[in-house]
Amino acid sequence: MKNNFIKIVTVFTVVFGLSGCTDDFIDRPIPYSIDSENYFNSEDDYYNALIGAYDLLQATYANAILGEIASNNTLCGGESATDVIGWQQIDDMIHTSVNSNLKDIWNWMFAGVNRANYILEFQDKTDFEGKEIIIAEARFLRAYYYFELVKWFGPVPLKETRFSLGDETTIPRSPVEDVYALIEADLIFAANTLDYTAPQTGRATKGSAEALLGKAYLYQDKFSDAAIVLENLIMNGPYDLVQNYDTIFEDQGENNIESVFEVQYTDVEGAGFGCLQCSEGNVAVGFSGIRNYSGPTFTSGFSFNVPTQETYEAFEANDVRQDVAILDIEAWAAATGASYGTGYEHTGYFNRKYLPRLRSSEAAGDLNLTNPNNYRAIRFADVLLMAAEAFNRGGIDDDKARLYLNRVRTRATLPDVTSSGNALTDAIYQERRVELVGEGHHFFDLVRTGRGNQIDGFTSNKNELFPVPFEEIQFSNGNWQQNPGY
Repeated sequence: MKNNFIKIVTVFTVVFGLSGCTDDFIDRPIPYSIDSENYFNSEDDYYNALIGAYDLLQATYANAILGEIASNNTLCGGESATDVIGWQQIDDMIHTSVNSNLKDIWNWMFAGVNRANYILEFQDKTDFEGKEIIIAEARFLRAYYYFELVKWFGPVPLKETRFSLGDETTIPRSPVEDVYALIEADLIFAANTLDYTAPQTGRATKGSAEALLGKAYLYQDKFSDAAIVLENLIMNGPYDLVQNYDTIFEDQGENNIESVFEVQYTDVEGAGFGCLQCSEGNVAVGFSGIRNYSGPTFTSGFSFNVPTQETYEAFEANDVRQDVAILDIEAWAAATGASYGTGYEHTGYFNRKYLPRLRSSEAAGDLNLTNPNNYRAIRFADVLLMAAEAFNRGGIDDDKARLYLNRVRTRATLPDVTSSGNALTDAIYQERRVELVGEGHHFFDLVRTGRGNQIDGFTSNKNELFPVPFEEIQFSNGNWQQNPGY
């Protein structure tokens, strides 16, 4: 059973156009709102506010599925060319600033920032033993949400207390380097304060902070800094690769030794399609499911985010990950007798890592919104490959780069890579693609390494970033300028 840490009602009023909504898990509401000046009078108050800050992680289902659809790994799919039109436009690289799905990411990530900032604004109000852990986790979460924002939108407004209506007309979009500076400071504090073991499953740890810090360095091409923090994590952290890759994305594989940070989901009804960010289930899983499916292991979904033939064939021969990561539905149906329907842009392949699984008991409400599949946000395999990239691209030590790369390849039953220099760089890029396929990272890996032109329809000096929502530009009264090309 999932830990009760995330199963608490939170009621917030959030700026940037996001309405508050209630996640109804237990009978007792927490009586405060995000604009309350009279809270934080006890340890419980801080703890409950922290739960509220974690709660927006569940909305990152949108970031994960769109990170695949925007890349060359998958097509949007769905029922038709107008099914979730914002996703379809991103898949074709014809999106504009009028896109409700991009607006969701902006709104939901800033809601997460604001919830973390609420805690930090009042961090000195009440003292109790262990408060530094809550403060460190709040700073980790603020860094996590800001990292998502800077990945998607580039320069964004920065504030270390709560945003208020009207700030958009006076606070500028801070340069990317300033956003990263706050992310780094928050993560260094978190890494220096937290332990490798979390107080409860699902909460951030020293390892979570170190991994995200290393990733933030890597995204800025700060290879020496990334190499130092990631190697420290590899050498001193409690993580390792799971021996059997096939188990990682099943229920029994959640929060395992390879999980550095994992977004927790449950099968308890918490929302409807009118408030997807309120859902306690992994919404991306239902969207990625096989259309009109009947058979073993899986249940039906909406057939979005369908891998391409080229992605399936990107795996080397005898790579054990291929059929764990991607389901060949024709081969599966022939072997099991399953039946299925075909949707728009049907490729014959599905993102098996995050397909909805059959459950022993049905969840309440719409089953497409109550899939409890945790999102493996940062895996140890990712840490190894980031370290390999840092050591190689930084010209620091190709021997170490190969060591970390080949740890991942050995599990996949593949021979060691022996190359150096640029050939090794290409091998690391390829390994990141196949190891992490379906997990939402590939678009950002392509653009941060100057390979965005591998994506159909990609326009250089434009599509590296997504547009700030049209409404935000309007509300700013000329204070914010749109990203180039939009």
